[in-house]
Amino acid sequence: MSSTVVVTGAAGWLGQNLVRALTDRERVRCLVSSRDEVGLLELVSPNIECVVGDVREPSTSDRLFDGIGNDTTVFHAAAVIHPRKVVRELFDVNVGGTQLVLDRARRAGVRRFVHVSSNSPFGANPSPFHRFDEASPYNPYLGYGRSKQEAEGIVQRAHDRGDIETVIVRPPWFYGPFQPERQTTWFKAVRTGRFPLVGDGTQQRSMAYSGNLVHGLLCAESSPNAVGKAWWIADAEPYELREILETVRAALVAEGLEVTGTIRSIPRVAGHVAELVDTFVQGRGRYVQAVHVLGELKDTIACDVSAAREQIGYDPQVTLLEGMRTSIRWCLDRGYQL
Repeated sequence: MSSTVVVTGAAGWLGQNLVRALTDRERVRCLVSSRDEVGLLELVSPNIECVVGDVREPSTSDRLFDGIGNDTTVFHAAAVIHPRKVVRELFDVNVGGTQLVLDRARRAGVRRFVHVSSNSPFGANPSPFHRFDEASPYNPYLGYGRSKQEAEGIVQRAHDRGDIETVIVRPPWFYGPFQPERQTTWFKAVRTGRFPLVGDGTQQRSMAYSGNLVHGLLCAESSPNAVGKAWWIADAEPYELREILETVRAALVAEGLEVTGTIRSIPRVAGHVAELVDTFVQGRGRYVQAVHVLGELKDTIACDVSAAREQIGYDPQVTLLEGMRTSIRWCLDRGYQL
């Protein structure tokens, strides 16, 4: 493993978990977007140093890679999943930002570039028991999916040209400590029975506990088999959506919280209507997060992690219940109201 590591998106949900797994390295240089985020990381270890800037600015990449040698791994986790209002932000950050960071990493002569992608370039599975694998074709879901597909293409082409060693990691919906406010809001909605179950709840979802995902990223960094390929990284098996909601409620009870209401279903057609509205709105350059999320809830989005298990040593140990309990404890320890 590299003694020097660069992490973009270091103050984000995944980034904070990843940085804490890298404190044994001699040097961890982190890109954060504001000075308020510096304290979140530099107090973790004296080996951590932060660069404040915008991933879309060339000067930021110049400062991020200043003095970085060739014994370096880059974990590129900076991305926009839910833009505030404008779809264009997805492409500016996810595509333009990736291009800038990758070009500067190549010029710095870094050892390996590990790019965090998504399930969204592949859309929804054609049936509840279908699983995406490393040979699955692209079928991007709206703006986010297209932006992440374009970013994957940039990364893969750099490797194919021989410019730099690259690895692509494709996580689905993930959960765990250092969650953003939207995840806390989701816990509240599930606890009070206000989060809708679209259809009968048998549609399946792959989930990735943040600790499992960090383990997968470290495998992508260290395994010689990982180079030049893309890997699905998730919990061991997908879960039915109803099971996910039931498990969250069980985790809340196990951590001493009362759950109220019941898991209530809404017709699957509501998801189809939301998708149509989302497509219309995004087609006009706008983004509404609640509509986007509802539009996806009707679908199975599930992957097969067996290739990563067999070829790069990935071994997800944390179960859904254990991971959700850990996430809930993290919230309670910080006084968050669930």
